[in-house]
Amino acid sequence: MLTRWRGEDGAITVFVVALVPAIMLVAGLVYDGGRLLAARREAHDLADNAARAAAQEVDVDALRSARTPVVEPLAAQAAGEAYLAATGHTGTVVVTADRVEVTVSITTSMALLQLAGISERTVTATGHARIVRGVTEPES
Repeated sequence: MLTRWRGEDGAITVFVVALVPAIMLVAGLVYDGGRLLAARREAHDLADNAARAAAQEVDVDALRSARTPVVEPLAAQAAGEAYLAATGHTGTVVVTADRVEVTVSITTSMALLQLAGISERTVTATGHARIVRGVTEPES
């Protein structure tokens, strides 16, 4: 019986050597992919919340005189950037008359995929906020 197995010495070693890197790559995709999804969710949350904070900066004089809500551009940009700075992130804040757009980028380092040469990835999200007058105004 021993003579029958002699030709297959080391066959398991080759199989293990080929299988372990594949398993590590799949584990890296699962773990680091989850980290990327969490970073994308965080970027969306930050962008949306910063846009809401910026859109609250209403030009009171324009509202009182024309009864039209208008965003105060400098104050809105400062409020959006202050919100992002308080969370430890940076982004761009673009203000128009009644709309604020905030773009946030988050760079996440890879834990297991570094073994495959992927050290970090950046996710970007954009959030919007628009000021409206009252709660019954229809969306446009």
